[in-house]
Amino acid sequence: MSIVHVVAVLVVLLLLAFITEPVARWLRMPYASMLVIAGFVASELAVFSGIDTGIHAGNFHDLVFYVFIPLLVFESAYKINTRLLLVNFIPVITLAIVGMLVTASLTALGLYYGIAHPAGFPFIAALLTGAIVAATDPVAVVARLRETGAPEKLGVLLEGESLFNDATAIVLFGLFLSMALSLDSAVSIPAVVIEFLKIFIGGMVTGLVTGLLAGVIAKLVNDNMMNSILTLAVAYGAYLLAEEIFGVSGVMSTLAAAMVMSSLLAKDAAGDNAADNDQLWNVMGHVANAMVFLIMGVTITLGMFEERWLAMLIAIGAVLIARAISIYGCLSFIGLFQSKPIDLRCQAMMVWGGLRG
Repeated sequence: MSIVHVVAVLVVLLLLAFITEPVARWLRMPYASMLVIAGFVASELAVFSGIDTGIHAGNFHDLVFYVFIPLLVFESAYKINTRLLLVNFIPVITLAIVGMLVTASLTALGLYYGIAHPAGFPFIAALLTGAIVAATDPVAVVARLRETGAPEKLGVLLEGESLFNDATAIVLFGLFLSMALSLDSAVSIPAVVIEFLKIFIGGMVTGLVTGLLAGVIAKLVNDNMMNSILTLAVAYGAYLLAEEIFGVSGVMSTLAAAMVMSSLLAKDAAGDNAADNDQLWNVMGHVANAMVFLIMGVTITLGMFEERWLAMLIAIGAVLIARAISIYGCLSFIGLFQSKPIDLRCQAMMVWGGLRG
């Protein structure tokens, strides 16, 4: 695909994102859902007109993981209330790891026995699907919570869980994929657990070191424009360093780097300087989020619904039930050891607020 073709497709996607937001507001529909629909309709029109968008299921992974994921993770981690996140770190990390594993496992079981076709849909395929759909994406819900003046703690719980369980989901998916590709060899559960911890913790350490070094450089430079450029470089640099050099979690690395830089630069940024940096990441995050949902719509075909509608319905039911079990189970257990446990209303909000991308 020529560079002109790439730029043309990008321009069309940006215009679609621009047009879709007011339409979604007018129809009172979630922006993300409208973006998927817009991407799907635009793709079908392009195919009907004989135009190749160049975006297919085959290149969707690299496009999303190496172009958009670093921006989305860095933006969310950079803007989150770090102090409140640390106060609620135990429930957040429990939901992100234990809750994620429970949701993925229960979803896999529901899919495997619901579809009941071991030859066409083996258990490893169910595990892969469970890992994909178990991660949460509460962007629209958190925005709505802010508008309604809901407790900030609830938003931090949802955002924090989403940040960390994205990393868990990607690591888990990678492990399940490795298992699927080596079905002929025996799988050791302890080895899988050790590999998971290595990838997860290794990514965090890589991000912490990268964020600390970048934060020190930013303090020495002490120029808001240059520091904004540095944060953008760190978003991609931390991800690539972890994934391509050390073989650990790029998502975890970018997340840790963003939180460290946010904490280090917060004391120095003030007034217009802080506003400029926030504005940069507001735009970056918004564009990346819109692009992901539009591209998701572009890769959808009508054949998917004609052939797999029942499997989709089973997956939706399985993941909702699994989400409820993991939230109520994890938070009720943690509440036994807390002086101020998370109340049932907040737990219910978290069940329904854990929307899937």
